This record gives sequence, C-alpha cells and structure tokens, in this order.
Amino acid sequence: MHTGLFHEIDFEKDQKWSGHLGIPFSIDRSPYFQLKIPIFRIKNGTGPKLLLMAGNHGDEYEGEITLTRLYRRLDAASVKGEITILPFANLPAVMAARRRSPLDEGNLNRAFPGDAGGTPTFRLAHFLEHELFPRHDVVFDIHSGGTSMAHVPCALIERQGPPEMFGHAMRLMEGLGMPFAFVAANGAAAPTSMAAAARAGAIGLSGEFGGGGTVTPQTMALTARAVDRLLLALGLVQAPVLGPHAPVERATELLALQSHAQAVFATRRGWFEPAVTVGARVTAGDIAGWYHDFERPEQAEEVLRFPADGIVISQRLHTDSQSGDCLVQVGRALARDEGMR
Repeated sequence: MHTGLFHEIDFEKDQKWSGHLGIPFSIDRSPYFQLKIPIFRIKNGTGPKLLLMAGNHGDEYEGEITLTRLYRRLDAASVKGEITILPFANLPAVMAARRRSPLDEGNLNRAFPGDAGGTPTFRLAHFLEHELFPRHDVVFDIHSGGTSMAHVPCALIERQGPPEMFGHAMRLMEGLGMPFAFVAANGAAAPTSMAAAARAGAIGLSGEFGGGGTVTPQTMALTARAVDRLLLALGLVQAPVLGPHAPVERATELLALQSHAQAVFATRRGWFEPAVTVGARVTAGDIAGWYHDFERPEQAEEVLRFPADGIVISQRLHTDSQSGDCLVQVGRALARDEGMR
C-alpha cells in the first residue's frame, strides 16, 4: 500500500501477473470510487528491470496498443529479468480520448514529482517517481503527437546523469532503430517522466511514434520494432516478441530543439494551411504555410516562413487555430559528438 494509491504488486515473485493500481477519488455517482489503472508484471529470475509505459497522454495510441499486445504475447519462461507494463498510465484521459485527465485536468507529463495527497494525476506521478521508477533500470515512456499534432517519428532522452549512464542511454536510444532522435535538456527539476526517471536513478527513454489521434501500419510497425529492439538490447528476451520487423534502413539522425525561436506560433485566431509535411528538410526563410482569416476573407492570407534550417519535426493538424498555438517546429541537425557533450 502507498499513501493515496493502493496496489497488490508482488515485486519479488516470479510470475506473469495482471492487476490494478487503485486511487481513491470521490465522484458524484460513487462516493467510494477508486480509479483502477491496469498494470502488468512479468518476472523470471534475476536480470534487467524494464518499465514500459504509455497513455501518459490519453490520445496517443501507438504505445497503448503495442504494450497490451506485448503482455498478451509474452511468455514468462522466455523472459530473463523483470518487465512491468503500464499501458494506460493516465487512464481517465485514455478513456476520454483527451490529452489530460477529465477527473482533475491533470497532464501527467507535467505532474512529477507528484503529490501523495493530491488529485489522481498527482498521486499517480508521486507513486511512479518514488516507488515504481526506482525499482527499474530503464523506463521507456511511449508518446506520439496526439489529436492535434503530426510528429516525425523519433526517440528522446534527457541530458542527465553521470557520463557512463548518459552514454548507455544514448546507445539504447540509437538502438531503437528510429529515424530521428533528440537529446533534450529540460533540466533535473523538470516535471516530466524523463526527469522523474533520472531523479529515481533509472535510464529514461521516450519518443514520439505517430500523431493525429490515430495509428497507421507504419507507426505501429515502428513502435513494435522499437519495443522489441529494446527488449533484445537489454537481454530480457532472446527473440522478437512482436516481430518479424523490417530492417533499420539508416542510422538514427540526431536533432536539437533548443529554442522557441525554432517554432512558428499563432498570435491571433486564424486558419493554418501548411506548405510541407513533417520530415521535410527546410531552410530558414522557406514558406512554412499560410495563415488565413475567415473573418476578413477579402484580405490576403499571411505568409509564414520557417525561422531556422532543419527538419520539420511537428506540425499542427487542426486548421482552426488560436493565439498561442504552435503551428510548426523545426529541429536542427546535431552531430553525435555534440549530442554527447
């Protein structure tokens, strides 16, 4: 039992097990309600300890589908070590097809280190950072662009920890077989799962595996391949569980997103028409798109231009936009030795 959160996980027993995390939270129709979040465990002997999670944001489905499929397919006898699977971390957001939880409007990836006496999202974040993450060597948190964003498929780690741990994280990230990757620098105090993993002494891996609040054969294949390659790299399994997979076509290309100046933001209401798709290579000054004003249709559209050279990494999918919406982002190329510094 954990303050504000209940579970019956036996971390020592060799088994294939499914259960729930329980978070009490009184609601109008059920005063003794508990939020029940599915959690799976597979343990067989000693070995690496991996936590796989998805549904940090509810409308990001690649990881949610892949991880539930992984649990169904995994045989405990084929595992050497421990795998914990949390496929629907922010379950209320998953069931509402939203980024944030409708119970408390919580964004789990901005809630760490959490609060054991707070609302459900913050109680879960507290449990993850203080109890679940420290029990694992590696935390892999699978994301995508969600309902409103297209995102180039990529992996991500934080620039944290001692050099040997950071080097191991780089090798694991590059081993996922993703076309692009980022080394983020959000800082040790960031409210994200990756910073929380680092504070807990675990290697944190993440990435964006699709977008648009949907899945495609391509994004699902990339996600399954990345999960299998991580399991194999850690020595948890000896053969792909979700495969066979297409071979990795090229080495992972490192990108950097270090400034808000690499993005174009809306400063008024308008209707965004993109000029390119994610993954395009662009030069500063190229046309990024056009911003239309339906309330003044007699006026010419505004031409938007890319603020920097690089790869289009994300782009707004909803045409109707408000002031403050990020319309497009560009990641600049990063040499591997620069990424290691």
